[in-house]
Amino acid sequence: MTVRIMLVDDQELLRTGFRMVLQSQPDIEIVAEAGDGAQALEVLSAVEVDVVLMDVRMPRLDGVEATRRICDPATPLASRPKVLILTTFDLDEYAFSALKAGASGFLLKDVPPVELVAAIRAVDSGEAVVAPTTTRRMIDRFTAVLPAAAEPKLTPELERLTEREREVLLLVAQGLSNGEIAERLGLSEATVKTHVGRILTKLDLRDRVQAVVLAYETGLVRASR
Repeated sequence: MTVRIMLVDDQELLRTGFRMVLQSQPDIEIVAEAGDGAQALEVLSAVEVDVVLMDVRMPRLDGVEATRRICDPATPLASRPKVLILTTFDLDEYAFSALKAGASGFLLKDVPPVELVAAIRAVDSGEAVVAPTTTRRMIDRFTAVLPAAAEPKLTPELERLTEREREVLLLVAQGLSNGEIAERLGLSEATVKTHVGRILTKLDLRDRVQAVVLAYETGLVRASR
């Protein structure tokens, strides 16, 4: 199957570079481009897209707000393309906000072509492209922007989970892979994968990145430190 891609970046030269890399892949097709978030939303109303490669800092409508609108839960899931943020990271602290808004992950703009292609395929298949250890470093970097909970308590979201699922979510938020969680809890890796899947389903989350963000927002990580 072909992955339909939309490139969103206000720098035409960068879009050209990504296009040259991606259009050489037999299973990837560039179906649309946009120079800012507002134009991206207009194009998406008329073109079917599987994955949006989204810049963050753009005129008119930035990538964070565009991502929030694209990933709006009110939109049927089948109609929502997945969003992959492309950022300079060290210089662009809007990346975290974009992940909160619904993006499936992020990459540096100077990512090697093979990693970019692999990330697109992973996102299209429903996976997050941010490795657990990288997720933890990123969350640590941006914890300061999260609202501080006066008293750590079980939120309505966390109450949907079993005690074991909350335990697994905490370890996911701490940057552990499924294999590491399995070893820590004395479970099989398949069982951990099942727990993670149930967590995502119960909390209506797209991937591990969103699960990590929620764990910090609800105070689960703070309460366990």
